[in-house]
Amino acid sequence: MNRIEVLAKKFEDHISLPWQKHLAPPEKTIFVVYPKEDERRLRAKRDLFRQACQKADHVWHEIDLDDAFATWMAGQEYAEDYFAFPDDLKQKLETQFTDYVRDLLQGPLKDMTENDVLGVFGVGSLFGFTHVSTVLKRIEPAIRGRFVVFFPGTHEKNVYRLLDARDGWGYMAFPITLTEVAYT
Repeated sequence: MNRIEVLAKKFEDHISLPWQKHLAPPEKTIFVVYPKEDERRLRAKRDLFRQACQKADHVWHEIDLDDAFATWMAGQEYAEDYFAFPDDLKQKLETQFTDYVRDLLQGPLKDMTENDVLGVFGVGSLFGFTHVSTVLKRIEPAIRGRFVVFFPGTHEKNVYRLLDARDGWGYMAFPITLTEVAYT
């Protein structure tokens, strides 16, 4: 088995367990953590995760954030000026772009039940524009089923580092990694 297949098997083992009710949103969040160089391999094998959910009688939804910044930027009135003066964009990124990503995620979340799973791909494309931690805090109230973040980076002692490129942040999501055994 390659690394992505190992992660998919660990995911299947976890998602097929009986789900506890009345968990806090971070406890309903699952981070599938993989080396950033495996991004394309993960995308090619994404159906393994959908199939694991369906096998466990959970409804699978997914969203890809790869084009979130490009789509948001295309809608900005002064987009051309921001390319000339990128510092002028910083405040809008921290507020409006982060809210835009929140809204993208809340769309599928609002229609989900407690038995559904939302897989989120493309969080690496948010790097440099907003923080995944900030977006998660803004969508937590909408999480009812399970929220699965496919995370190119590292996890150690509940600290996640996106793309291994910035300081990590602590988050109480359930980690599925290549090296850790999170439960027995």
